[in-house]
Order: sequence, then C-alpha cells, then structure tokens
Amino acid sequence: MEIVDFRSDTVTRPTPEMREAMAAAEVGDDVYGEDPTVNALQEKAAEMMGMQAGLLVPTGTMGNLASLLAHCNRGDEVIMGNQAHTFRYEAGGLAALGGVQPHLLTNQPDGTILLEDIRGAIRGDDAHFPVSRLIALENTHNRANGAALSAQYTQSVADLAHEHGMKLHIDGARIFNAAAALGVDVGELTSPADSVTFCLSKGLCAPVGSLICGSKEFIYKAHRARKQLGGGMRQAGIIAAAGLVALEKMVSRLPEDHRRAVELATGLDTIDGVSVEDLNPKSNMVYFKLAGENTLSPEELIKAAKAKGVLFGHAGGGRFRMVTHYWVGDEAVKTAVEMISAVVSRQS
Repeated sequence: MEIVDFRSDTVTRPTPEMREAMAAAEVGDDVYGEDPTVNALQEKAAEMMGMQAGLLVPTGTMGNLASLLAHCNRGDEVIMGNQAHTFRYEAGGLAALGGVQPHLLTNQPDGTILLEDIRGAIRGDDAHFPVSRLIALENTHNRANGAALSAQYTQSVADLAHEHGMKLHIDGARIFNAAAALGVDVGELTSPADSVTFCLSKGLCAPVGSLICGSKEFIYKAHRARKQLGGGMRQAGIIAAAGLVALEKMVSRLPEDHRRAVELATGLDTIDGVSVEDLNPKSNMVYFKLAGENTLSPEELIKAAKAKGVLFGHAGGGRFRMVTHYWVGDEAVKTAVEMISAVVSRQS
C-alpha cells in the first residue's frame, strides 16, 4: 500500500540532485570556519534575507534559541505571541537555558499581534521589571493556518521595537512560503528585522539544517551561542550542499504546494462531518475538525486513515493539520480526500 504523508513538510526527503550534491561536496572543518560549502550557503542565505551574515545550525529550534540568547541577557524579557512555536513547541529552552522570560500576547487569527498590545507590553525603566529586550514574530504562522505576515506589518513592528531600543527577531521557519503566498521577494519580509531563522528541512526538502541571519555583530554572538548549545559541526558541507540546492531550486516551486493545499481544503469541505477552517489556505497548511453527528475520536480518525495509507496529525483541541509538500502530488491530494471521506462517512 502506498503511503501519502501529510503530517508535516518535515517528512520531505532530499531530491536526487541534492543527494548528488552532497556526495560531491567540497568540505572542511566548519568549527574553524574552513568549510567552503558551508560558507557559500551562509553567504547566499544572508544575501537572500537582505542581511550581512548567516550561520548554519542543525535545527530551527537551535536557531531560534541561539538567536534569542544572542539578543538577550538573563532576566530579560521577550514579547511574543501566545501561539508562537518558540513558546509552545521548543521545550521551554528560552527560560530553561537562557533565563529569559516570555511575555505572551494574543495572536490574532492572521498570526499578527496587535501593535497596541505590543506597545502596552513594553516595560518602563523600573528596577521591579525585567528589561523588554526583544520582540519575536513567526512567519508563516503555524497555529494561524499557515498565515503569512506582510512586509508592511513587519516593518511596523520593527519600527516600534527600534523606537524603544529593542530588537526584532523573526522565526521564519517557512519564510519562503510566506514570500510565495504574498508574491514578494523574501528579503522584503526579513530586512526590517534584526535577525531571522529559516529551515532548509521543511518545504525546501533538504535533509537537515536551518540558517540564522543578521548583522555581523549579531552572528558573532549567535556563533558563540551555537557552540554553547553543542551546534558546532565539522565537515558540515555535506549537508550544506543540499541546502544550496534547496535555495537555488526548491523556492520557486512552493506555489505548487499552496495550490494543492487549496485543492485539499476544497476537497475536504465536500465531506459531510468535516469542517475546514480556511477554504483558501494562505500557504501549505490545512486545518480541519470533525463536525455534526460524527462519533470518531481524534485518535480513531488518525488510526483509521493510517490504515488506508493517509497520514496526518492531531493539532490539539479537536483540530487536525495536513501539510502539502514536494512529495505530495495531485493524485495524493485526491487519494487523501477519498480515504478520509470513506472513514468519516462510516461514522456519521
């Protein structure tokens, strides 16, 4: 039985071209800064983000944590959304390892945080308060149906941060999806910020790796934080080679994933007992719930769909998430709708 996997775009496998590039990669010791392929990837990433320098890290979680450690001192405070990946899904590293306090504000349905809420959360100069050091945004925003934050909004938050002597960090794990959704160059979404992270191993198909980008001074600090977190790698050009292919070949095809997400949402909406949250997904994520007289538990639905060869995840609160990616074609979307329909219809 063929399996179609919609659990995440992290399940993507490297393309044949990536495997060839990895096998042929020129390498050196990256801890010494001597891996030419890593250096080329870091330079390309920084150029695309509109920033001075880049740093390869093993994971997006490490990228976010190293960035926040580079920006903040122990006892400082970072303002972020209450649905932020950094807060919800990164094991509390910000507080546990950095001694940095999150100040949570309500994420709007489109993934933004109201500017007046941010302004109201910035602390005054008082010995009783932690220092408001950083604002963190997420783009695209996972928990907001993969919504893309606009360049105008990002600029407004950056202006507010800088007005108060603060910095802006973007968790841009899927920032290229945001650029594709908005039809803009990715640099327009990132250049207002002081730092950004993005993943190579999600919709871009590379097997591993994320990039941090920012000023040269910031990357110097992030490099030290990476070392403290155990992220110093040696002949990392083998994975960087796949990352270069990802940036050169995979970015331009992301609109295909977005188109299929719309088709998936439209198909799921035809199923009695299924309620789709957004019939026009902004990127590559589709969220839905069971509705009506359906008696299936989330676990039962996932198990029954898996038995039919369709994998997807439970996002909590009765929500399910399906993510389109390079290895999900048009037939896979059609198959998924048919299989989920067959499961749900038997329980209605």
